[in-house]
Amino acid sequence: MENQSSVAHFFLVGFTISVELQLFLFVVFFAIYLLTVTANVAIITLVRIDTRLHTPMYFLLSQLSFLEIWYTSSIAPKLLANLAGWKYISLPGCLSQIYFYFSLGSTEFFLLGVMAIDRYIAICNPLRYPSIMNGQVCIQAVAACWAVAFLSVFFLVLLLSRLKFCPPAVINHFFCDIPPLLHLSCQDTLLEEIVVFFFACSIILTSLLLTVVSYVLIISTICKIPSTKGRKKAFSTCASHFTVVSILYGTVIFIYVRPSVSYPMDVNKVIGVFNTVVTPLLNPLIYCLRNKEAKQALWKVMNVKLSRMNVIAFTAK
Repeated sequence: MENQSSVAHFFLVGFTISVELQLFLFVVFFAIYLLTVTANVAIITLVRIDTRLHTPMYFLLSQLSFLEIWYTSSIAPKLLANLAGWKYISLPGCLSQIYFYFSLGSTEFFLLGVMAIDRYIAICNPLRYPSIMNGQVCIQAVAACWAVAFLSVFFLVLLLSRLKFCPPAVINHFFCDIPPLLHLSCQDTLLEEIVVFFFACSIILTSLLLTVVSYVLIISTICKIPSTKGRKKAFSTCASHFTVVSILYGTVIFIYVRPSVSYPMDVNKVIGVFNTVVTPLLNPLIYCLRNKEAKQALWKVMNVKLSRMNVIAFTAK
């Protein structure tokens, strides 16, 4: 027991590559992070200023964009610091990163489930859609997603904070993840592993069940539409959401469901970067490129900005 140490800091291994390549990745990830924040802020701004986007679907999309900004911010700054050479993180900082990363990730799962239900009601019950998905219901649904996720992860992190960790406190990752953290504990972690397993299953399976059931009902309804044009229009309204859901669940299943011995740890890191840094940038791009209303609103704002710039330039002359 005397060898047990209340470890104050952990060493994050990050990417074991040359200094030059780390500098290159720093520039790339920093650019992606800036683009992610800018793109998601643009989505939020478009939804607020364009009255045509004042619908439940785009309200939920703006909430997803707001969530993505904080989700990537829970990982990207520490990843950039790791690439810059600062590879240490304190125990409170590690637990805080776990808390926000898993809270925001769980919120995203719940929010995507709500968005799937929204598409189900819009396609399968279009006449009742305005009364069912009114503003108050949307706000309550989003608030429930945030509250349930953050409260659930709080008790999970509280359980992890009771553990003591043995040196050397080396985490073979670029951020604090729960599985490698449990491996560093000096105590028996069976209880924590069981709790983490049931927590992950409950969050992922509940949201996945909502999404799958919603899309099964959506597809069965669309197949009953007699006209090809009507079916195409119905599919287009949920294609963006389905693409985002496929990417998110695909990466999560690849990381956590497959056997850990199938691939080296470096593969987990690459997929982790894609899930935490790249995906938050893809989401706004997918929605903008696949939604006609969003593209029209974007072009409208850009034309207004260009017109104002031309007027200012002409006045200056």
